[in-house]
Amino acid sequence: MKKQLAAIAFCGVMLVSSQFALAQAYRPGPPPPPPAKHYRGMYDQGRHEGWYKRGGYVPKTYRSSRYVVSDWRRYRLNPPPRGYQYIRSDNGDFLLAAVATGAIMSIIAAGR
Repeated sequence: MKKQLAAIAFCGVMLVSSQFALAQAYRPGPPPPPPAKHYRGMYDQGRHEGWYKRGGYVPKTYRSSRYVVSDWRRYRLNPPPRGYQYIRSDNGDFLLAAVATGAIMSIIAAGR
């Protein structure tokens, strides 16, 4: 009888202690890191801030020799009109833009 009583007491203690273990307060971990700053460069598809269209203006920083296509024959492009130049985007498009103002005359798709 003492063994049965000890077994019942042990089971009761285990039952009560398991309830306390489950009732512990939820403690969330550290907050997630802030989202990475999105690159808002010229060639970020879908985020051209309204200027990546015919009639828009290429920002001056992107009219440097780094982006200008001087060998337009290599890409089988027509010669640019006087006062215009081709600017290559990262997605492969060619922008025909005015040298002086950066006004975009046309956009030639990469897979033309």
